[in-house]
Parts: sequence; C-alpha cells; structure tokens
Amino acid sequence: MSIFDLFSKRQKRLRGEVPDVYVYEEIPQKFRVQIVHIIRDAIGVESDYNRATNSTYHQIHKVLCREYGVFTLKEYEDSNFKAVFDYFLKSDNYEQCLDIIELSFKVIDKHVRENEWNFRELGGRTITPDHAIEELNGRFKESGVGYQFESGELVRVDSQFIHSEAVKPTLRVLGSNKQYQGANSEFLKAHEHYRHKRYKECLVECLKSFESLMKAICEKNSWNYGKTDTAKKLINVCLTNELIPSYLQTQYASIRTLLESGIPTVRNKEGGHGQGVEVSEVPEHLASYTLHLTASNLLFLAQCESQLTSKSR
Repeated sequence: MSIFDLFSKRQKRLRGEVPDVYVYEEIPQKFRVQIVHIIRDAIGVESDYNRATNSTYHQIHKVLCREYGVFTLKEYEDSNFKAVFDYFLKSDNYEQCLDIIELSFKVIDKHVRENEWNFRELGGRTITPDHAIEELNGRFKESGVGYQFESGELVRVDSQFIHSEAVKPTLRVLGSNKQYQGANSEFLKAHEHYRHKRYKECLVECLKSFESLMKAICEKNSWNYGKTDTAKKLINVCLTNELIPSYLQTQYASIRTLLESGIPTVRNKEGGHGQGVEVSEVPEHLASYTLHLTASNLLFLAQCESQLTSKSR
C-alpha cells in the first residue's frame, strides 16, 4: 500500500510542522503503529490455517526472546504477533524497537520473498516485500526518524542528500557484486557501529572496507599486490594500473592526496593503534565525516573499475 498524501499532511507542510532534522533515540507512537500495519500486510495475519504466517511470527518472537534472555516478551499473550508487537508499541527502549523493525524486515526481505506463494495464497499477505520496504523507508523520512533499511540492515541517515547520493548507491554497487562482499560487509558494520555510537570501531571498519575493495579490484584485474599491503600501497597499485585514468590523474592531482590522506589518516590517528596514557574519544561528527568520505571513495573506485572493465571488452 502506498503512502497517501492526505489533506492534513499537506496543511502541516504549509504550516512548517514537519521534521527538518532527524531524531535517532525517539520512536514516535504514530510511527510504531504504521510499522505494525506494514509488517502485518507483508507477512499476514495469524490464524488457524495460516501456517507460514504463524511460523514466521513464532520465529521472530523466538529470536528476540533468546537474544534478550527472556522466555516471552509478554506474559499470557495468546499469539506471537501480539507478544512481539504489543511489546514494540509499549517499549521505552528505542534500540530494541529498532531491533524489532530490522529483524521483521530482514524476514520480509528474505524469507517472505523466497516463499511468496505461501504468504500470498495461504498467509493473507496483501503487499510485496519491495512495497513493504519502500513504505518503511518512506515512513522513516515522514516521521523524521533517521534510519533507512538498506541491503538487509538498518543504517543511520545524517543527511538525506549524502545518503541518497553516496551511501545508497555504494551499498547497491557493493551488494550486487560477489567480489565486493567483504567490503560491503565491513561498510555495513561501520554503519552498525555508528548507529550504536561505537565511533572508534566505526573508523576501523571504514578503513577495512576501503582496503578490502581495493584488494578485490586488484584480484579481479590480476594486479600484483601484497595481502598485508596498507591502504597507501594499495592506492599506489590501483593508480599505477590506471584504475583512475591517467588524464584524470594529471587533471586532478589531488585525487591521490585525497585518497591517501583521507580515510587511512583519520582512522590511524583516531581509531587505531595504542592510545597511550590518555583515552582518546572519537567525536560523532568525525565518525560521520569518515563514514560518508568512505562511501564516496568506495563508490568512486567501484565506478572507475566498472569503466575500466567495460573498456577492456
């Protein structure tokens, strides 16, 4: 079901009563109810004959109980759906609310998608996984809650422009190429650390992702490199083999400097090695900058490799 642009919404926009900044630690009640509607439409409604739907809600409930170290999310509840989503509607723990959203949509994106006939014919599902994810992301934006469901996980959004122009295309490019799965996994881990305010770990995974992509590109093109090469050495290998065309290297002499002094330096100074006597703190804005700088560089290098491959055919 699509999002309707109701009269009341249009009036709120005219009055300026719409979120202009994202929130991350508050999950509005209206938004929670909308999410329950989407999940129920995508998975179906529990009943005596909806085996696929019943089993799916049971598994969601079971996973959450195991991870939270409890036997049930709600005592004396007569269905798994009610146990999970009554808890979701009433919880004051925003991270657990996000857990439930992410887990439910992982299930929709993978399990429901792979068994669509069972859910369509027997489970009472009324929307497809793609429609469910599209509406979820639309509701996030509409409510000013700063997350999006991308590549099977919730990722935090700081700037919608940067997310749509750098982060989302990067996840799409990396996720669609099996040789880039390592870089994709590490980039998603960086987002996960960032969402949980583990900013040092975020920087470490950013560099890992950057290096993994360059190694994958070297492997793909049979370029000689060392398995333990640092980012600087890998950049030199890529540039020597004209991953970035020579005319661009001449025109944009700062490309090498940008790549060499960007992600690796930020990580080395703030995220890696020993801390000495004083414990260094990585500020949120530095982690955000590094995360988006990483996305831009990953996308740039992946697109350069794509152009290189197409020319060699």
